[in-house]
Amino acid sequence: MIIAIAGPIGVGKSTVARQLAAALGYRYISGGEVFREIARERGISVTEVNKLAEQDPSWDRELDRRQKELAKAGDCVVESRLAGWMVDADLAIWLRAPLDVRAERVARREGQRLEAARAELVERERSEWARYQRLYGIDISDLTPYHVIIDTTYWEAGAIATTLAGLVRSMQGTDRRTGRVEEKRAPGRG
Repeated sequence: MIIAIAGPIGVGKSTVARQLAAALGYRYISGGEVFREIARERGISVTEVNKLAEQDPSWDRELDRRQKELAKAGDCVVESRLAGWMVDADLAIWLRAPLDVRAERVARREGQRLEAARAELVERERSEWARYQRLYGIDISDLTPYHVIIDTTYWEAGAIATTLAGLVRSMQGTDRRTGRVEEKRAPGRG
């Protein structure tokens, strides 16, 4: 089963995805880590890759191609800002939280002042969302690819991962096209 977890900066995508993958015994594929790998391969920083990606869409396309390729092996949790759009997922999850909540989380994580973290978030998202629109025609406010939307303001990452693991387990054996649970027979019964 392929699970996609997406959302804006600071919603807890990585934390939830890591915990969900561990709970299910699935591989964890991080869009951020794939991006860092691309930067390492070329001997430049992630910041430099981001700047280059603003001018050259091949950087984003390479990231998306690698994520899709890694996901094809199955049984994984793929986490990135566009995972629901980029990966053919059995379950696509969008995590959200208000800007102020996300800015506070980022400020704490990065050791920044709240105002600086908030301003940086607004600018990064403006740049990224415009880039995704230009490159793929994706309107980030269109959540139609997502099966589940969770506001991470209300629950800890562990509770969210546990709930999602239960949803995944309940889906196993379900035909995605019909929504019907396939009958499982006990061994030795005709």
